[in-house]
Amino acid sequence: AACPPPARRVIVAARALLFWALVYSYCGVCACIAGLRLLWSIGRRPGETFRWVVRENPPACLNDPSLGTHCYVRIKDSGLRFHYVAAGERGKPLMLLLHGFPEFWYSWRHQLREFKSEYRVVALDLRGYGETDAPSHKENYKLDCLITDIKDILECLGYNKCVLIGHDWGGMIAWLVAICYPEMVTKLIVVNFPHPSVFTEYILRHPSQLIKSGYYFFFQMPWFPEFMFTVNDFKILKSLFTSQATGIGRKGCRLTAEDIEAYLYVFSQPGALTGPINHYRNIFSCLPLQHHEVIMPTLLLWGERDAFMEVEMAEITRIYIKNHFRLTILSEASHWLQQDQPDIVNKLIWTFLKEETTRKRE
Repeated sequence: AACPPPARRVIVAARALLFWALVYSYCGVCACIAGLRLLWSIGRRPGETFRWVVRENPPACLNDPSLGTHCYVRIKDSGLRFHYVAAGERGKPLMLLLHGFPEFWYSWRHQLREFKSEYRVVALDLRGYGETDAPSHKENYKLDCLITDIKDILECLGYNKCVLIGHDWGGMIAWLVAICYPEMVTKLIVVNFPHPSVFTEYILRHPSQLIKSGYYFFFQMPWFPEFMFTVNDFKILKSLFTSQATGIGRKGCRLTAEDIEAYLYVFSQPGALTGPINHYRNIFSCLPLQHHEVIMPTLLLWGERDAFMEVEMAEITRIYIKNHFRLTILSEASHWLQQDQPDIVNKLIWTFLKEETTRKRE
């Protein structure tokens, strides 16, 4: 029998209480672990621990003309100015690229070069990242704001639809844009992020994924996460891309010293980490979703050696796609897939785009 309304309200309230107790308890655990690591670093190398070098000049790779043109657009409603790099002729179909954390437009450098022959390729700096404006309050980074940003940018660029590609956190946004504004997305391509409903359901049932997603909880704290990134001159940032545990694999396209400097240049600027981390500080109040279905053709690419996302979520994503769905898992690839295996990723994207075009013509 169905529960009477008062009992139902009590159950909902109890679940909410347990949920937030879990969030803040795990946040405390992650903070304690980070604090112990900080103390260990201070004990070993006190002088190095608090060294933070602000990179004054961008490395040459950020102004490489083969990647495209640096552009800016100001959104009328929000008043925010967004930075993006565009390659390919105006008037060609739009391919919009959304980066993850801790990245920026440059993570799509291989795709900017590859797809400009047939697309107007736009690699965006998301709200709070790089040269895009960064509102100061965390409420300005709620998911509905981030979704609206993409819709507004599309319109400002003079398009009403696009091929939408997202990686990591940009993949989360790409899924949500596809769900909320399906008429604006002709084809959806997501790299190493499952459907958001899969993620929220899976993480509560699998402690291993809960541990891997510990940074989601750690980021709920004010200022401390930003500080931890600066320790030892951004050692965490560098190790994310280069370490054996989380970085690009030995068979991948490793980042050059100049590539690393590009990331350090962007994130070493004062306040540069607060906007990106604010993206995560609203997530628990925005999930789970009310709407789930994705109705456009979808490609999901996944690096099996992802240190942050368990591969089982990739296959479960299939149940939410009400159209053609293709899943490709690359066994030797890391979380940073489009940088790790760019040639393979680009080939898979081309195949998917042309396959769907041919199918529509038939």
